[in-house]
Amino acid sequence: MSKYFCSLGLMSGTSADGVDASIIQSDGDIEYKVVLDRYFKYSQNIFENIHNLKEEINDSKDLNNLSNKIQLLEKDITIFHADVVNKIKKEFKSNIDLVGFHGQTIFHNEKERISKQLGIGNLLSELTNQTVIYDFRQNDLKNGGNGAPLTPIFHKLLKKNFKLKCAIFVNIGGIVNITTILNGDNMSGTDIGPGMCLIDRWIRQKIKKNYDKDGIIAKSGKVNLKCLKLLLDNFYNKEKNSTKGPVQSFDTKHFNFAIIQHLSVEDGAATLTEFTSDIIISAMEEKYFDKCEVILCGGGRKNNFLIKRLKEDNKAIKLIDEYGVDGDFVESQAFAYLAIRSYLKLPISFPETTGVSKPCTGGVIIKKN
Repeated sequence: MSKYFCSLGLMSGTSADGVDASIIQSDGDIEYKVVLDRYFKYSQNIFENIHNLKEEINDSKDLNNLSNKIQLLEKDITIFHADVVNKIKKEFKSNIDLVGFHGQTIFHNEKERISKQLGIGNLLSELTNQTVIYDFRQNDLKNGGNGAPLTPIFHKLLKKNFKLKCAIFVNIGGIVNITTILNGDNMSGTDIGPGMCLIDRWIRQKIKKNYDKDGIIAKSGKVNLKCLKLLLDNFYNKEKNSTKGPVQSFDTKHFNFAIIQHLSVEDGAATLTEFTSDIIISAMEEKYFDKCEVILCGGGRKNNFLIKRLKEDNKAIKLIDEYGVDGDFVESQAFAYLAIRSYLKLPISFPETTGVSKPCTGGVIIKKN
């Protein structure tokens, strides 16, 4: 009989507004049960420092040039995560075996094989007295992969639990990634382009809000067709001219933001939302969307205006919440699951998902004292 682990997953996405935390019980293979989901909002200081730092980082050289700032913020973020773990431990009466610590992504470049997530595993382990698994992408990068996406293996588990023959998971986070799982559990996954990152960035810069709630601002604007064409041409030309073929994993700085700077807040939001939906719809046309269940995950599923636009093209789209899973916590549950697989030395990335040379495990393990 397989051993079941109690694992706590911690996830902070591109929006960098806080930490999603989930406890699951799983064998790291075909069984899992959700025990707890909680959200912890970052302080305004941490939120602003993350986004200000990301604005300063334009290439990998800046990681060295800004090393002092990065180290200070990394410590603050780790301490915040430690407080989250300790609060949950007080509430949760059973022992937690593992903590899966995603960290806060501030830079990703697939061509250079560099991905930087802020989070000090040793410090988190010391402050919580827990075994911590973190730095999930590095082993994939060392073995020729792009470091992302890592969630497809968890999507495969969800597909089994949902009892579906064929499923496509569209995760609309800062970046959109798609996992396709066909009959026989053949799995593939890739990033396809911008999710909420450009819309959120536009709103933060223009009106000092964190995001366009429900897509209300975009809905009140008008799509600038000239700007939309430039955005799409720029995006697909980068894809076409990539020395490695189609880009498989993205950073938020991959996209040309200057094209819309002269637009009003409303028109800029409308144009960026249409840009995002066009890329997702284009990916739908290239995949097996007419044959599979299409399931939307990620924070972007809450943007009603964007989802309405997607459903105009594909009425069969469903939110993952309709399957009894809280869509806010799919990725935190996923990293709890990936922590178990890493601890058991099971693969978390695959040639079909990250381009890695062979299936490989990942995650650095820091055992508690």
